[in-house]
Amino acid sequence: MSRTFCALIIAVFLASCGGGGPSHAPRQLDNACAILKERPKYYKAFRKTERRWGVPIHVQMATIHQESKFIADARTPYRYVIGVIPMGRQSSAYGYSQALDATWDEYLRESGRRFAKRDRIDDASDFVGWYMTKSQTKNGIPLYDAQNQYLAYHEGNTGYARRSYTSKPWLIDVARKVQMRADMYQNQIAGCRLSRW
Repeated sequence: MSRTFCALIIAVFLASCGGGGPSHAPRQLDNACAILKERPKYYKAFRKTERRWGVPIHVQMATIHQESKFIADARTPYRYVIGVIPMGRQSSAYGYSQALDATWDEYLRESGRRFAKRDRIDDASDFVGWYMTKSQTKNGIPLYDAQNQYLAYHEGNTGYARRSYTSKPWLIDVARKVQMRADMYQNQIAGCRLSRW
């Protein structure tokens, strides 16, 4: 067996062992039906999360869209000193849900899903469901309220309780857009033929 062939076999094996999904966004981000049709695993993951945690599919989708545009290995940009010297990422946020390292570790402990990965859609959507259920318990935010759920998701439940978002008009604007997208996705999903997928 040639070295080139062996190297090819190893490369294919390593690629298949990766935890992640696609490193590019779905083609039609403004069309929930197109997203779910292009990536059927998403629909299965979102349905499972909705059954487990009660978070509607359209709320999950709008949140993940805002956080990563459905890119499995999304990361925050690098910080630079003097405009050219990279000094690490802006935060440890990673994956579909852009969960921070510490919050993800808490999720792994509490959910019992110790092998979950942030770049797998089923794990990322479960994380979103877990977090939003905590927001409902701690701050009384309904699971269908995408705007306030997003504010708590971004600021943390302690920050949300302190109303830290009130000093961030840009964040309030983003949260409103998340609500608008959730409403759009909800209307689109109502007309999808999802049972066929």
